[in-house]
Amino acid sequence: MKKIFVINGGQKFGHSGGRFNKTISDASVEFFSNQPGYEVRYTDVNDDYNPAEEVEKYVWADVVIYHTPIWWFQVPYALKKYIDVVFTAGHAKGIYHSDGRSSANPAINYGTGGMLHGRQYMVTSSWNAPKEAFTLPNEFFNETSVDDGPLFGFHRMNAFTGMSPLQSLHFHDVEKNADIQRDLSIYKDHLTKNFITKKTQEHEHLLNCNN
Repeated sequence: MKKIFVINGGQKFGHSGGRFNKTISDASVEFFSNQPGYEVRYTDVNDDYNPAEEVEKYVWADVVIYHTPIWWFQVPYALKKYIDVVFTAGHAKGIYHSDGRSSANPAINYGTGGMLHGRQYMVTSSWNAPKEAFTLPNEFFNETSVDDGPLFGFHRMNAFTGMSPLQSLHFHDVEKNADIQRDLSIYKDHLTKNFITKKTQEHEHLLNCNN
């Protein structure tokens, strides 16, 4: 049984009702709930949560899936607070035990003290910015991708815990040119490729190796 932990970081604030990321998060829960061999847990950062229970979800999971909008080129403050609170509660309790360094040589091995090795994570993000803002010369992000640019620190945060990344998916221009049905279709194809197709390929590889 593969265990999936879905986190909805689509915060309700100002003109944002968090509907896009709630819809994508619900699609994650529905997708895995309808697949044999998967078990799903879910957290919405808008709801009250017990930090110790959230730590247990990270420790329990094989894959953590984050869904987040990007506000001012960072994740919203409710998701950042969730991470600060939960990861702090997870110190020496399953998320990380130290920064990985030793007093004998404090200049090396920073970021190797995670306790979630063997787990994976995936992130989807939603943007007002069009995808061309990241890819075209002389546009705003200087041809730097979402993952190597605005979300670089987010990926390093997860690496600090020991988790390894699955392929990200980023939705662009969701305010001025939203098409939720198109984006849901793209996302379901992404999940199928990264979980169902990949799982089938791994199973076939094992069968071939055993023959």
